[in-house]
Amino acid sequence: MIRVGTCGFPVKRELLFRTLDAVELQDTFYNMPDFERMRKLRAEAPESFHFSVKVFQGITHSASSPTMKRAKNFIPNERIGMLRPTKENLELWDRFRKEVLVLSPVLYVFQSPPSFGREEDLRNAYEFFKNVQGDGRIGWEPRGRAYENLKLLIKIFEELNVVHIVDPFRRKPFYVSPLMYFRLHGKGSGEVNYSYNYTDSDLLQLYEMVKGYDNSYVMFNNVKMFENAKIFKEKFVS
Repeated sequence: MIRVGTCGFPVKRELLFRTLDAVELQDTFYNMPDFERMRKLRAEAPESFHFSVKVFQGITHSASSPTMKRAKNFIPNERIGMLRPTKENLELWDRFRKEVLVLSPVLYVFQSPPSFGREEDLRNAYEFFKNVQGDGRIGWEPRGRAYENLKLLIKIFEELNVVHIVDPFRRKPFYVSPLMYFRLHGKGSGEVNYSYNYTDSDLLQLYEMVKGYDNSYVMFNNVKMFENAKIFKEKFVS
């Protein structure tokens, strides 16, 4: 089973709901979600449509992160953020989870900043994910520096059953879990190339990379995300 979606709403919700299988909410990263808004969003979508949610940056990023400027009604402090297993950070996670629970998210998408990856960071992440209750629906997309400590990184995924979120054009997942989750950031030499427009040849290659998994989500995160996702679903998945 391959489900196809986008990271965010690049087109009107009605069009996306009837064309694709899933969407990853992005505004839940910039601001703490609101239960009532989540309830209305779930009611708008077909029953068979799937949601994933990008976890609030207050849990995953530092107070000095540039994206934190966009956070409303939130005051960061040294006891939260950067996947620290502090009481305050775990309480913030619990608040977040309760606000989005009405969506029945297929996955909670944790994304750490490229600077995250010191041994202390990864040990904190291990303890944080060990304490998080996600019913097998916790996914993490490490970036940059985290891949310099592969032994500890792999331990997190394998021992704690955390879904390893990757862009399949850049690396293979360390751990094959019951649910696989791929985020497409555009091909290129860097970590991301959002302006990239996937060709049919790229999409065929993508299909060959993901078709062997029992249950996977392919989520496009580039400027042409809706167009690319639609073609991928119609030509290679349906």
